[in-house]
Amino acid sequence: MTGLLIMTYVISTLVTPAIEEQGKNNGSGNNDSSTNNNTKEATATNEQLRSDYNIFRRKYLTVYLIVMLADWMQGTHMYTLYLSYNVNISALFLTGFLSGAICAPFLGSAVDKFGRKRSCIVYCILEIIINILEHFHHFPTLLFGRVLGGISTNLLFSAFESWMTTQHRHLGFPESWLQTTYSQMSIGNGTMAILAGIIAQLLEDSLGHIGPFQGAVALTVLSLFLILGWDENYGEANEGEHESSSLYRQFKEGWKATLEDSMIWRIGLTQALSEGAMYTFVFMWVPTLLSMDPPGGVPTGCVFSSLMMAITMGGMMFPVINSIISNSKIVKKMHQGDSISSEMTASLIYALASACMAIPAMCLCNAHNATRCFEKILVAFVVVEFSVGLFNPVAGTLRSKYVPDNLQGGILNIFRLPLNAVVVAGTYATDVLPTYQVYMIVSACFMGAAVLQFTMIFPSSVGAPDGGSKAKKA
Repeated sequence: MTGLLIMTYVISTLVTPAIEEQGKNNGSGNNDSSTNNNTKEATATNEQLRSDYNIFRRKYLTVYLIVMLADWMQGTHMYTLYLSYNVNISALFLTGFLSGAICAPFLGSAVDKFGRKRSCIVYCILEIIINILEHFHHFPTLLFGRVLGGISTNLLFSAFESWMTTQHRHLGFPESWLQTTYSQMSIGNGTMAILAGIIAQLLEDSLGHIGPFQGAVALTVLSLFLILGWDENYGEANEGEHESSSLYRQFKEGWKATLEDSMIWRIGLTQALSEGAMYTFVFMWVPTLLSMDPPGGVPTGCVFSSLMMAITMGGMMFPVINSIISNSKIVKKMHQGDSISSEMTASLIYALASACMAIPAMCLCNAHNATRCFEKILVAFVVVEFSVGLFNPVAGTLRSKYVPDNLQGGILNIFRLPLNAVVVAGTYATDVLPTYQVYMIVSACFMGAAVLQFTMIFPSSVGAPDGGSKAKKA
């Protein structure tokens, strides 16, 4: 797996279109009529723009990766901690999901109204409080922590991304460069997951089950201080508009845009189906492999590392695959070029994930043949995580393309309503349905996401084409 990771890195480095070329092409005027001096000035401007972008990207990714490292450290050991407390684990996790679902519609409006930077700061403060509450062997206290956890999770997946995309545009960087940031976020997320497993285990060995949570507090404090150096931005079409805007207006406008713009609600449903299927798979893979009882047992730690490395490889390969598709004859024949390359890429990625989840569904439907399919199922699991590494950046690219800047916080949280519903349904299905049927449902969810994404390739079939793109420029 390490060899594949190195190979992927080499391929992505050699094949990915250079960001310098994108910068040169961006904003260039009529080359035939430009003078030598204009060319030199344009080159100097592009070089300065690239330099500013790299500073901005590193500034954001540093915080994002620290935050994700802290989040992964908690996730890998939360079940173990609650098990040691001998409390109702299902009730705690369900409370977190319900809290997230209830707060999602209103929280996003507050993010846009009061500022994305402030919302990121609130996230850090909540996470520090939550991890302190985990120290108490007291069920009501832990339950309260899960309520706060539902709120903080919504902030994690809306406030940070909203701040980044809006600030990217405020600084005048080309839209195409957003793909680079999203790709590196996916690469970093997989890398942080692997690193979190190692660090959390070392902390648990030294400090007990609570060790990883103490480490998460330290990392969150560090990210909090780094966020203080960010500029603030709001959900506003015009500068200063947030001061006169109300929470009710932000809430109303977010729901109106989501329901009226077909592109936006399709992206929301696609996210709900794909990420809901992914979370259901996360609940399933360990008991599935353990139930097959292969010779020598299942090295779950090694399998987890392999799955996270697959996510990293997916993030590395996204620019390469997206570039190949955007330059393909099929896309060029549609006379739309790069405008639909991300939609086409996303549709193919979700279809691949669906095919991967169909493999365990077919293998496990026959108990006698299930034990012979261990290698096939394991490979399918690795490939589906590779797909996750691919669809994380493409989904972010599409959200930035269609979701208006001034409503990003609200709409991204609205998306989490159907997502939480799919996750809860998927979790319930794992308890009441045979394993192979759950995998069939997961495969169907991915295929549904692929079909929805495919319909976005043809904007003429949509009532309000490019509604999000136009709104964000309003």
